[in-house]
Amino acid sequence: MHDTPLILIFVKVPIKGQVKSRLAVCIGEEATVALYKNFIHDIVGTVEKSTYPLKICFYPADKRVAVASLLGSGYDLMPQQSGDLGTKMEHAFRQTFVDGFTSVLLIGSDIPDIPASIFREALDSLKNNDVVIGPAADGGYYLIGFNNDSFLPQVFYGIPWGTDMVFRMTMGILDSASLRIHLVASWWDVDTFDDLVSLFHRNKDTVFSRSKTMTYLLKTRLCE
Repeated sequence: MHDTPLILIFVKVPIKGQVKSRLAVCIGEEATVALYKNFIHDIVGTVEKSTYPLKICFYPADKRVAVASLLGSGYDLMPQQSGDLGTKMEHAFRQTFVDGFTSVLLIGSDIPDIPASIFREALDSLKNNDVVIGPAADGGYYLIGFNNDSFLPQVFYGIPWGTDMVFRMTMGILDSASLRIHLVASWWDVDTFDDLVSLFHRNKDTVFSRSKTMTYLLKTRLCE
């Protein structure tokens, strides 16, 4: 068993036409791929600063070399299973619990400006709670974590992924199971051009202003 919790980051391999389709409609596929690469670098960098073990869970499953090329050597990589998002997340939790981790936090790669303090709070909360979840402003969630002995795979069944009902339905399942739930702060996924503009303007005077994402946005003037 591993005494230290694990953070899992779900990423898609940055391939034109396969990432951030709603954003690509507005800024083009090449800019979208370049931007998403910066998202990945920033979120990975933030998690690394939190000092917790990290595993990159990538899709498509046959693109391990591409992920290693993007991030460099030394990262623990795990392919996502085929199926919908719920199936992918369920499998990722099951596999990491089989690997011996007692607490696992899964996060997306659409939240490049999330601070490390949220990861620390989320994992600390699992010492006294069964599940932690981070609601997203669009009605989904950007973070979910369980202990091995409190894992509830039912939260991934029958959910209309990509809709504003995801968080509400997930909370209903968790409440019905009488689990001890900790909520961390709501945050913003970046899926649309409006989301991107919001990210840019709210971070002009924050630590994130020096990130790869913000540097790219300033250079390309996509949000001006």
